[in-house]
Amino acid sequence: MENQDNTLVEVRHLKKHFQVGDKKVLHAVDDVSFSIGRGQTLGLVGESGCGKSTVGTVVMRLQKPTSGELMFEGKDIFKCTDRKENLEYRRGMQIVFQDPYSSLNPKKTIRSILSEGYLIHHTVTKGQLNDTLSLLSEKTGISKDMWDQYPHELDGGKRQVVGIAGALSMNPKFIVCDEPVSSLDVSVQAKILNLLMDLQKEMNLSYLFISHDLSVVKHISDRIAVMYLGQIVEMADRQTLFADTRHPYSIALLSAIPKVDVDNKVSRIVLKGDVPSPINPKQVCRFANRCWMSQPICFEQEPELKEISPGHCVKCHFAQESRERMLRAETSSIES
Repeated sequence: MENQDNTLVEVRHLKKHFQVGDKKVLHAVDDVSFSIGRGQTLGLVGESGCGKSTVGTVVMRLQKPTSGELMFEGKDIFKCTDRKENLEYRRGMQIVFQDPYSSLNPKKTIRSILSEGYLIHHTVTKGQLNDTLSLLSEKTGISKDMWDQYPHELDGGKRQVVGIAGALSMNPKFIVCDEPVSSLDVSVQAKILNLLMDLQKEMNLSYLFISHDLSVVKHISDRIAVMYLGQIVEMADRQTLFADTRHPYSIALLSAIPKVDVDNKVSRIVLKGDVPSPINPKQVCRFANRCWMSQPICFEQEPELKEISPGHCVKCHFAQESRERMLRAETSSIES
């Protein structure tokens, strides 16, 4: 966890369940906790369907949580009922979506889209609007030629920049970035990531950066949390996670990253078995049926998310086992 004096956002025991029929409950997010410091980025990574985007939408209060707390500057905003306070929180927390085209009004010009937040929240007068938009455009690299264009006239990268600029118009402290570069080609991805990092330094922004791509998360994050089937299975600072990975699922994810150094390559780990259903899950290790290190206890008892070293938490019965032993176990399972 972050130093309490520096913590901006803290999620405590967050759950989001969906009723499926009369007796079935889908556990999309199941007891997730993390914190993000001021000016820091937490990368949330995992396979599609693991619940990471649901975490983002619940944190933004676009969906109601089943249970849990969301502390923003020391206050639980899930419990906030004061309209004025809620409006302040809305301005202070913004989101950038994966598909900018679906999140931008196709009937409005870029000028109208960027002006909307200012006019709704009355943060500037109409007389100040042009100067304010000029400053926002300069900060995000939007040319004034784009102001009178519509979203469909822009390429994907420029549309995403407009989405980022729209979030910045509220002068937020915290932004959820939900797969903001996954639909863009690699060269455009780099530009968007660099823009986000430059804005973070300039405005002391905090990010929850959600992605399925560990190489992208490594580029932008200070800390990384790995999710599997609604739960965080490993969390550490960037350097520790990549140098001393302890959870078998995290090791499998890292093995899938393309590497240039042929002398230092780790064999690609292809996970076997099916992902268990998130509907009424058993209180056992959810990765056990796909894990090459699983033992009987894994099918009988759910492991705790334990801190094995300062800031490094792992949800595995064998978290204290060395990374080398895990890799040896994986190698022997392939040979057999």
